[in-house]
Amino acid sequence: MTTFSLSHIPCFKTNDNDDRPIIWSCKIFGARAYTNIKISRTTLAAGVNGQMVVERTMIPTKKQLVDPFRQGVIILDGVGYRQTVVVRSYEVGPDKTVTPQSILNLLQETALNHVWMSGLLGDGFGATHGMMKNNLIWVVSRMQVQVDQYPIWGEILEIDTWVGASGKNGMRRDWEIRSHTTGIGFARATSTWVMMNQNTRRLSKMPDEVRAEISPWFIHKQAIKEESPEKIEKLDDNAKYINSGLQPKRSDLDMNHHVNNVKYVGWMLEAIPDECLENYQLSNIILEYRRECGSSDVVQSLCEPEQVGIIKDGFQDVNNMNGCSIGVGDAGFLNCLINQASVRFTHVLQVKEDSKCQEIVRGKTTWKKRINHHPFCG
Repeated sequence: MTTFSLSHIPCFKTNDNDDRPIIWSCKIFGARAYTNIKISRTTLAAGVNGQMVVERTMIPTKKQLVDPFRQGVIILDGVGYRQTVVVRSYEVGPDKTVTPQSILNLLQETALNHVWMSGLLGDGFGATHGMMKNNLIWVVSRMQVQVDQYPIWGEILEIDTWVGASGKNGMRRDWEIRSHTTGIGFARATSTWVMMNQNTRRLSKMPDEVRAEISPWFIHKQAIKEESPEKIEKLDDNAKYINSGLQPKRSDLDMNHHVNNVKYVGWMLEAIPDECLENYQLSNIILEYRRECGSSDVVQSLCEPEQVGIIKDGFQDVNNMNGCSIGVGDAGFLNCLINQASVRFTHVLQVKEDSKCQEIVRGKTTWKKRINHHPFCG
């Protein structure tokens, strides 16, 4: 019998119960052979006799301990999650180190995979079954990321994540990123999440049903200990650096139909002078989210530098300000900045509506001197 092969033919098939097209590909070997193709949540068993059997690959409904496809395992006595990832070429910048936006994307991805492994994931963007019944989604209200060292292209990372309680109606999620090879810590992060009604777009209390689902996963462990959160001041049109006319693209929207929070960070960083980006690396970022950003919003990014002196033991030494004055001209101020051990900026993203400004997010970034980087890892 002659064996023939048709390799990866792109096709479109519409599920009878869903008007969204399912994109799949298939390999056919011989007259009796068939292939199982696992794409997203759908498995297709294709035969050459003209019949097609479609079998749904459902999201796990029970706790999974190992996920070989995502290189993920359950840790921390059965409630935490660890994923091993390799830094890809599109996750690094010109200096071949991971960009801040890529770090945030990795944090988001591991968080979602943690929920997947728990068996609690509904059909939403990290929402549990109880949340789906109540039309609830997660929204982040505050986030902080600290970076000690940036991974480079090709580096193998271990990312740990876990959750805990935050007040009566919130949830805290933390992360740690380290080298898989050496165990050296690269970064840590913490975040606070609350629930929003997907229809009304208003914040919601946590239903008892949802609390019963997620509270067994809560532990008392903090990646970043923050006794009293730093207050982030409001900015106005007098900010030193302003970038206006920022509009979301269709690709910026996530599964909850609002602009993903990683996009906000990109807009914030675009307002920082190139001289700073060339001489410094982001070492700490704090974000306070005020409202969601829709596809039709036109965003303005405000950025104000702070007078920062030499950092000693994590505190600013006010006796070593070196005379950097925000009032001097741009050239003089930037020349002064690049001689500092670290620099800080306050950020605001806002939308102007009817001559009024509505804040999307406030932020504060700290930058440390850039070190000439190492070669590629082997």
